[in-house]
Amino acid sequence: MTNEDKLKARLGDQVWRLNNLYWIVDKSGQKVKFKLNPQQQALFEGMWYLNLILKARQLGMTTFILIFMLDRCLFNSDTKAGVIAHNREDAQKFFREKLKYAYDNLPEWLQAERPAKNDRSGELVFENGSSVTVGTSMRSSSLQYLHISEFGKVCAKYPDKAREIVTGALNAVEAGQFVFIESTAEGQQGYFYDYCTEAERAAIEKRKLTKLDYKLFFFPWWENEGYRLEGDVIHTQEIAEYFDDLAHKDGIILDREQKNWYIKKLSTQKDDMKREYPSTIREAFEQSIQGAYYAKEMASVRNDGRLRKLPYEPSLPVYVFFDLGRNDYTAMWFMQDYRGQYRFIRYYENSGESIQFYIKKMQEYQYVYDTLYLPHDANVTDLSRADNKSRADIVRGMGMKVEVVSRVPYKAEAIQAVRDVLPKCYFDEENAAGGVASLDGFKKEWNDKLGVWRDEPVRNDAKHGADAFEQFARGYTARMDHQGSFEAEDYA
Repeated sequence: MTNEDKLKARLGDQVWRLNNLYWIVDKSGQKVKFKLNPQQQALFEGMWYLNLILKARQLGMTTFILIFMLDRCLFNSDTKAGVIAHNREDAQKFFREKLKYAYDNLPEWLQAERPAKNDRSGELVFENGSSVTVGTSMRSSSLQYLHISEFGKVCAKYPDKAREIVTGALNAVEAGQFVFIESTAEGQQGYFYDYCTEAERAAIEKRKLTKLDYKLFFFPWWENEGYRLEGDVIHTQEIAEYFDDLAHKDGIILDREQKNWYIKKLSTQKDDMKREYPSTIREAFEQSIQGAYYAKEMASVRNDGRLRKLPYEPSLPVYVFFDLGRNDYTAMWFMQDYRGQYRFIRYYENSGESIQFYIKKMQEYQYVYDTLYLPHDANVTDLSRADNKSRADIVRGMGMKVEVVSRVPYKAEAIQAVRDVLPKCYFDEENAAGGVASLDGFKKEWNDKLGVWRDEPVRNDAKHGADAFEQFARGYTARMDHQGSFEAEDYA
């Protein structure tokens, strides 16, 4: 039996095909035969219909998914696969350097049996009726396999495009077909974060998944055996405490060479380290996102231990800061001033409710309230009411003390006011988590044509909580500049 005959005899085994038929270019630029690494093997063996892959960088997930889809199309008739890259450059790279390279380096006899009728840029169409298409969007055709690359970055930079993918491409995949959404994390807003959060909750609760539920795969940096470094590397007290926390809180025990690698990588990645090379799911999404206005300040909140459990102190009054929505979200921050430490003990948001609803919600917490700070439009007369009262009037009529914060002439002034006061702020890690996510996710708008962040806020879900926080930064702190901060003894 010839070598060709031996190869043909093994073609019915997909695992064998994946590990023996395809060639790739490795990180060092060398042509090598593709072999499943441990992370790729774990995804292949645990694959579900809808798959979320949250990962550290350079684990070869995109390469594996592209080769897996190419293999399914080569050996199954009338199979349609699509790949959505987060930009045009990546789309061209995926097609040319991964997909077409793998096909062009198949054995000649196999190419002859599975010829590509059309191999124009971005698409391989085979005579068996199957095809693989790579682009930056995909809406029209039905797909059996869909791969969305770096979806977290798409959600962060291009929210309209993310919505188009969700309403278009994902709707082109019927239940029982296969989706792979792969990305590093990019903050706590957007579809990717929402999908991962729900999938993680389902895993914790050990729910049985339906064909329309996502399964989460998390691949941290420390699972990669290549991320090790020999030698002597200085371990600072701060990094030693980080490794201790991983061990005690998460059961992640690292050896000396892994710690060495992490420290050296951290020295170059800096604030991007936890996003690009996360140790835990929690850490991946806590990391500040690109273009975030308060990235530096919120990193300090965490590094200084100011995100922690903060109990309500009955001897101190609670101040509430609002962003009022009519048809969209209303956001509320609850703060206690302890000798100049601004302790945000709770955050709440909801939509489609009246101002009376939010005042009643406040009363459920049984706090002792002082002043409610409302935005400038709270003074606008509500023409839908017979008495023409404004929302500020309504709140005063419910027995609450109100201060309306004037409109800021320039948004940059409000943002700077927040930056100035954040070093004095503390946040409850559980009850104020939604507000913290808003401050993390309040970011600049991305200008795709120029490839830069515009100094204008993007209109995303984070905006409501961030705007409410500005009422504190501009309203309450301005008052304290004149009166001085209250002492705890004043309320004993």
